[in-house]
Amino acid sequence: MQVPVQVHHMNWGEGENSYYSNSLYQKKVILTAKPILQESIEELCQKSFPECLTMADFGCSSGRTALLPLWEIVETIDSTCTKLNKKPPNLQYFLNDLQGNDFNTIFRSLLPNFYQKLKKEKGKKFEHCFIGATPGSFYGRLFPSNSLHFVHSSSSLHWLSQVPDGLVTESGISLNKGNICIDKSSPESVQKAYQNQFDNDFTKFLCSRSEEMVTGGNMVITSIARSDQIPYCKYGGEILHLIGNSLKDMVNEGMIKESTLDNFNISFNAPSKEQVRNLIEKEGSLNIERIEEFKLSWDANIDDGNIELTFDLQERAKYVSNYMRAAIEPILTAHFGDVIIDNLFYRFSLKVTDCLEKEIGFFHYVVVSMKKVFCHPNKPEITL
Repeated sequence: MQVPVQVHHMNWGEGENSYYSNSLYQKKVILTAKPILQESIEELCQKSFPECLTMADFGCSSGRTALLPLWEIVETIDSTCTKLNKKPPNLQYFLNDLQGNDFNTIFRSLLPNFYQKLKKEKGKKFEHCFIGATPGSFYGRLFPSNSLHFVHSSSSLHWLSQVPDGLVTESGISLNKGNICIDKSSPESVQKAYQNQFDNDFTKFLCSRSEEMVTGGNMVITSIARSDQIPYCKYGGEILHLIGNSLKDMVNEGMIKESTLDNFNISFNAPSKEQVRNLIEKEGSLNIERIEEFKLSWDANIDDGNIELTFDLQERAKYVSNYMRAAIEPILTAHFGDVIIDNLFYRFSLKVTDCLEKEIGFFHYVVVSMKKVFCHPNKPEITL
């Protein structure tokens, strides 16, 4: 049976339900991982880097945070080069996501302000900072060999290239009946299918980036992860379970056909820290410099640093519901249609309220800093 290819982009534009207007949470993820990003860039600056430092951000999406990693990189390069009495390099920065990503919003609404801020705060030190887009799947090659000095990816690699094979029998019976991703009632074969899909995809990501990176180049990735130590992060996709449960409620009320839900699975898999470590070590061309874990409440950064603001449970749940809707509405609409969406996310917000009240609403993350130490055979070696 052919595996369905899912829509993989956030809500477009700058409206109320757009990802652009609902990406404060991702800002918190990026800033929490910031020390590891800074450490990696500082180490890169210690080397005799080329006149132009070429970097890429894989899975940039279209939120207000799309250029935040670049700004943190600029800040770190500036401070490090000042300490070392070195002239900052020219910067070439590529934004990557699938072809359906709303790159227009980034270049129309974010880029002019970024350049204005860069000129105001850094003067002429970074006047040669070139930003472009490279659409395409990061589970394959996107750049020439030995061309990237730094690679970054945040909150993207838990999205698989496709719904895994093996979730439906040859006769068309769903093996993950009533679930939309790995859950406690998912049979072992389904869990294995998701794990195998992640293993294959992540290995392709590592191999592709290794080919594209120069020897000595650095990479920092952050992904939602599962944790055996935190019961409410056992699968990593607990927030998706609430959406699945909301859909089941709608099935029970006759609003959705049971078969329609049974035939729906999300191409999402949260790996464990050890799974990520083992796959990196198995691929072999990248050394792990640092690997850390952290967790954030689902409503993290709702105040965006303004600690004087207070929010009740319903407001906090609405915040969570809004950014989840911005992230996965296109996937849901493609399968269920758009008629149920408002009702679905209202039900979802009620379930989120309950989890926040019980203090069990958290995402668990793994962040890894790596260095390319191995040059693939038959490729000319370029070092920093």
